[in-house]
Amino acid sequence: MRTACVIVPFILALCAGCEERTKPAVAPLAQQSLPSQESWNSTVVFTDSAQVKAVLWSGHISMYTAEHVTMLDDSVRVDFYDEHGVHTSRLTSHRGKVDDQTHDLEADEHVTVVSDSGTTLKTERLFWTNATRKTHTDDFVDIVSPKEHIMGHGMESDQALRNYRIFRVTGQAVSDE
Repeated sequence: MRTACVIVPFILALCAGCEERTKPAVAPLAQQSLPSQESWNSTVVFTDSAQVKAVLWSGHISMYTAEHVTMLDDSVRVDFYDEHGVHTSRLTSHRGKVDDQTHDLEADEHVTVVSDSGTTLKTERLFWTNATRKTHTDDFVDIVSPKEHIMGHGMESDQALRNYRIFRVTGQAVSDE
């Protein structure tokens, strides 16, 4: 009886160890869906001929080398500078995207641009073209300056919001007369 008490647990342990184990299923990831680089709470400086054009900060940056694109999320802030290196405006948004070849920026979700002259632009999507230092959008815009409050759909402007054009206008303007 004593031998049976020792042999039965041994046989049960041996049988439990012989069960077939299967590996868990792993879904394959497409290589291009993974960023080649990532960084958190980072600053990127855009320059041309050693002159600062813009300084970008984002809570999370994902670079996709094969696609030549950098994705920005977890808040975005961009400070723009004129051709003399003087600060002109600040853009904030929830997320964005940078074309790594042209350095053009697309800002999305709750985009706000505040110029140093006191003009504020609000929209949901805004594009900044690096070569011309101009912004544009086809979305609804709300611009408030010391002299006017204009709303409309579609606009283009210099990055300092001094010279802007709204394509389909609604809003108010205050006359100096």
